[in-house]
Amino acid sequence: MTAILTTTVSIFAIAGVAWAARKLLRAPVCPICLGVGGTWLWMLIARSLGYAVDTTMLAILLGGSVAGIAYLGEKRLPQGRSPLLWKTLFIPVGFVAAYALAAPQWILFAVTSLALVLLTAFFLVPQAASGEQSETVEELKKKMQQCC
Repeated sequence: MTAILTTTVSIFAIAGVAWAARKLLRAPVCPICLGVGGTWLWMLIARSLGYAVDTTMLAILLGGSVAGIAYLGEKRLPQGRSPLLWKTLFIPVGFVAAYALAAPQWILFAVTSLALVLLTAFFLVPQAASGEQSETVEELKKKMQQCC
């Protein structure tokens, strides 16, 4: 019960500070995301310093961050990229990375982190334009020439 209470208070506290900072600095940050991320970050640091940390709570927070990152990535996918394929590949690999971070299994974490970077690069970096132009681009060009 103490672990869930500590975790919940931490999320609220960090989210509150992030919310206040967002209002003052006008930075585009999600307070809840920072609350969850900040909580699992301090839990990882505390564990590395030898403090007892509830790994179940740590795993829940890490998993939530994986799903949140996948959702953010989905919103930024270039046209023509499959959101379903993105999430189907990113989330399981992200869960393995989260497990490796919570376990701690550093080699597995490094490999899955590299895989996540490569997936992100493949899905989020727009493809170089081929010589062909879409019908929409052609229509826009015609409209612009007719304008003014």
